[in-house]
Amino acid sequence: MKIEKTVSILNKRARFEYEIIEEYEAGMVLTGTEIKSLRSSKASITESFCQFIDGELYIINMMIDEYKLGTFYNHKTKRERKLLLHKKELLKLEKKLKDAGNTIIPLKLYITDRGKAKVLIALGRGKKLFDKREAIKDRENKRNLDRILKKS
Repeated sequence: MKIEKTVSILNKRARFEYEIIEEYEAGMVLTGTEIKSLRSSKASITESFCQFIDGELYIINMMIDEYKLGTFYNHKTKRERKLLLHKKELLKLEKKLKDAGNTIIPLKLYITDRGKAKVLIALGRGKKLFDKREAIKDRENKRNLDRILKKS
């Protein structure tokens, strides 16, 4: 029995706001109603970020809506959720996070073929204003080129 990877929630602003250095795939510790809400795509990671608390990595400000049919067992919509990574990866991330300007941001939230919820996180550095302008210019040039190719 295979479950399709249909649920995929993206953080579109992350690649625009940050220069991506490294990417990691992390599991999450979730409750029952949280995973049910995730399967119905009722989540948002646009304002979320990752932070170390007592040597463990947590995702903060991730919004998972309450499950409609969950009674008093329902979860809080915005709570700290623990991310699961190997110890070597955690130590490596914590070491690189101490450099000035580095942060850990979630890029994508999805459910694997085996039914596990995963987050694609990235170590990133904030872009400067001129970098953002360059990205906008490249995007517009690509759009214009595609438009010209489509007409001919």
